[in-house]
Amino acid sequence: MSARTRVGDAIGALPPVSLEELTADAALLTRVDRKYVVPLDTAAELMASLGRLDEAPRVLEIDGSRELSYRSVYFDTPDLLSFRLAAHGRRRRFKLRTRSYLDTGSIYLELKTRGARGLTQKERDAYDPRSPDELTTDARGDVAVALDAIGIRADRADELEARLHTVYRRSTLMWPGSPRAAASRATIDLDLEWIDASGAGFALPRFAIVETKSPRTAGPLDRALWRAGHRPQRVSKYATGMAALRGDLPHNRWTRVLSGPFSSADPLSHPAH
Repeated sequence: MSARTRVGDAIGALPPVSLEELTADAALLTRVDRKYVVPLDTAAELMASLGRLDEAPRVLEIDGSRELSYRSVYFDTPDLLSFRLAAHGRRRRFKLRTRSYLDTGSIYLELKTRGARGLTQKERDAYDPRSPDELTTDARGDVAVALDAIGIRADRADELEARLHTVYRRSTLMWPGSPRAAASRATIDLDLEWIDASGAGFALPRFAIVETKSPRTAGPLDRALWRAGHRPQRVSKYATGMAALRGDLPHNRWTRVLSGPFSSADPLSHPAH
């Protein structure tokens, strides 16, 4: 049995949680996010071990499915302003994407900005499902205002176009709060693919990206990952993906993951869109 099948079976054996329950629980969670890139064999063993815990996590289930398909489209300027601000660790920076939930047909425009004082602002609005790869006039206007607020010229919003898209399947785990432990969550991303505007791309079929979301104390999955020898890694689906696809771009912030899991990626070729 393949490691990918074992991951799916272990997730399928966990008790379910509805989207309404997950959302209600998450609304009260002040969290620290940690990301890990782990081999599928490790992910399968971890998922199976979690199911044997006294306080096993519950897995999000929508219409009988526990692995939901996502597609994200990232927007940037021709000179890759968003990428370069992240690559150089600038205090002022932004990330803009549409995120499509392929199983439900819903789509959102998500903008994250960070200003001079290091404060992060996240905005998320329902978006036109006919335009996941384009920015509407209204969207550009809203982005221009947000960029101006953090000291980036508002007219840079006119240059934003789709630069990269990612597709993957995600499972979401939840540990409800209890007298013994705080509530926490985690996502497991599988079948990961990155494709840029030229149609070049790559896949990571032998790895999962795990992201934990918990209070400042580590959650159950963090502790299980640490026991297995895995530590949090700096990885961004957009910035790390662009650095992996473009050898001419700055990559020092992601050297560890680029020289590790991403070095074994499988090349892909898709028609440009």
